[in-house]
Amino acid sequence: MLPPEAGVSVLVVEDDSGIATQLVRALTRGGYSVQHVITGTEALAADDHDVVLLDLGLPDGDGVEVCRRIRARSDTAIIVITAHGEESDRVLALDAGADDYMVKPFGLVELQARIRAVLRRIKPGGGDVLRYGQLVVDTRTHKVSVSGEDVQLTPKEFDILQCLAADPGRVVSRQEILETAWDSHWYGPTKVLDVHVAALRRKIGVPGLIETVYGRGYRLGEA
Repeated sequence: MLPPEAGVSVLVVEDDSGIATQLVRALTRGGYSVQHVITGTEALAADDHDVVLLDLGLPDGDGVEVCRRIRARSDTAIIVITAHGEESDRVLALDAGADDYMVKPFGLVELQARIRAVLRRIKPGGGDVLRYGQLVVDTRTHKVSVSGEDVQLTPKEFDILQCLAADPGRVVSRQEILETAWDSHWYGPTKVLDVHVAALRRKIGVPGLIETVYGRGYRLGEA
């Protein structure tokens, strides 16, 4: 199975050459197809991409307006990256159509997790059938089967399983799962995840399939 990053195109709109170089290098190494532009004018002239990483402090204008104009023409995922973390700035960006908001400085691992999360939210029906041993997860129909037998899951349970099945063996952090299955700005108790994972394990009925990696998160292991 190809990694979820394969074939995903990212437009980086960032005028700071140091930050842009790090972003382009990290995303390219991660399997993404990356284009970098410096200005809002270039961003609006670029072809549509799966994801736009948009700095708000652009040299030729207001990044919020660029966000609004991109959203008006496209359903692409927009993640705002900026040095301004005030609530008013976040509200402006989200109201303009941004799907997520990250304040500099941020970790590149977290950024890639945010990219995966927004893509899963805006493209839940990507048409992929994820297979792992006897487990089959149909992301278009939201159906799950084990050894040919259908398994009835709640929407939250399905989202958790899809998050794990998209990259079997990779440890998915608790925060990433919460952001994927609940909300990108989830601030509630994390114990709710444990309850859903316990129910998911019972319904799947394959001992050892969903592994707990203490202090880190969960992954699909060898059943």
